[in-house]
Amino acid sequence: MNNIQYTPKDILQKEFKQKMRGYDPNDVDTFLDSVIKDYQSFDKNFSDLKEENEKLKEEIKDLEGQINNQNSYQFNQRSAEFAANNPQPSNHEQVNSVEADLLKRVSNLEMRVFGSN
Repeated sequence: MNNIQYTPKDILQKEFKQKMRGYDPNDVDTFLDSVIKDYQSFDKNFSDLKEENEKLKEEIKDLEGQINNQNSYQFNQRSAEFAANNPQPSNHEQVNSVEADLLKRVSNLEMRVFGSN
């Protein structure tokens, strides 16, 4: 509202100098009355839209929060399902797997170095 020069009150209280061949003061007053009504209507519409805008911004924040919560919930569900369907081997099983892999590599290396018997 920084660009608005006149308020409805400014328009209502404005007085014009009268000259001999000037405008009819009643016509000017009638016109200014309609301008005042328009200003009041624009001001009301602006206030209503500003209020609606604030409500919509709050609604957007709420919906974004709900989406984030839903995404977190779905991620946690999928993680739990993945963990249930893909059990991790125990430490003992992991060590045995590593040992078996190392033994296989050593065996392959021996065969390349010493040849097959």
